[in-house]
Amino acid sequence: MVRQMPNQQMHLDRVFRALGDPTRRAVLRRLSAGSAAVSELARSFDMALPSFAQHLDVLEESGLVRSRKVGRVRTYRLVPQPLKAAERWMARQRALWERRLDQLDKYLLELKEEMK
Repeated sequence: MVRQMPNQQMHLDRVFRALGDPTRRAVLRRLSAGSAAVSELARSFDMALPSFAQHLDVLEESGLVRSRKVGRVRTYRLVPQPLKAAERWMARQRALWERRLDQLDKYLLELKEEMK
């Protein structure tokens, strides 16, 4: 079993928290096409700008996006590395459960043979 360092686990927790909201997932989908200013991103959502900015803050704290301010315009871009870390974690979980299910299948087949 692979154990993660507490700091890595906290980072992964932030990524999954950020991905848990449909608004934030939609922002990530939009940013996958390229960088965008806050006003452009917010245009697609029916919410006040301060509320939308909170979603951007969560995404930035998770490391999924980075922002840059030039003059009065803040622009966001996607950072894919945290998504890759989440994907690796899910792949390890899938492999673990596939092994466990294979073991269960084998056990149940053995039980079935014994009952004959």
